[in-house]
Amino acid sequence: MGLRVTLVAAARSSSLLAERFDDDRPLDEAGWYEVQLAAHSLVPLGAAELRYCSPTPRSRATGTALGFAPLAQPALRDCDMGRWRGMTLAEVAALDPAAVDAWLSDPRIAPHGGETLLAFISRIGGWLDTRPADDGSIVAVAEPAVVRAALVYALKAPPSTFWNVDVRPLSTVTLTGRPGLWHLHLQAAVG
Repeated sequence: MGLRVTLVAAARSSSLLAERFDDDRPLDEAGWYEVQLAAHSLVPLGAAELRYCSPTPRSRATGTALGFAPLAQPALRDCDMGRWRGMTLAEVAALDPAAVDAWLSDPRIAPHGGETLLAFISRIGGWLDTRPADDGSIVAVAEPAVVRAALVYALKAPPSTFWNVDVRPLSTVTLTGRPGLWHLHLQAAVG
C-alpha cells in the first residue's frame, strides 16, 4: 500500500481579500466557526500514526481544535516572501506591478528577496520524500500554499501549475505512495 499523507488546509485567519503574505495571524472568528462545522468529517484523520502542522498560528490552532495534537514541522512553513511579508497582493501590486508580474510568470525568481516558487515546491517535496517509507498514515495541517506545492511536486507538474490549484480552508487531499513516487488519491463520496 505504501504511505498515506493527508494534507488539511488550515482554517482561515482573514477573508480572502485580506490575506497577507507570510500571514502569521491566528484563526479569526469565521475560521473557528468553520472548524466547528467541519470537525465531524476531519476529526477521524487524527487516527493517523503521525500528526504534523506547519508552524503558523492558524495551522497549529486548526490541528489542535481538531484534536490532532500536531507536531510543528518547520519544513512545512509557507513560502518566504521576503520584503512582501505582511502585505496583501493588492498592496504589493500597487507598489511594484512589474515585480508581481515577474514573480507570477517565472518560478525561478523572487523579486521580494525571499524564496523562489521552485525552491518552495522543492522544500515541500523534500519534506514529503523524507517521511517514513513504511506503510502508515500521516495527517498534516498546513497553509493552502503548502498544500498546492505538495500537489505540484507529487504530480511532477510544471511549477506554473501552482497558480491553477485552488485550496480552500479545511479542504483535504491525500497522497499515497512512497518517496519519489506519489499518487493523488481522491476519496469517493460516502452517502
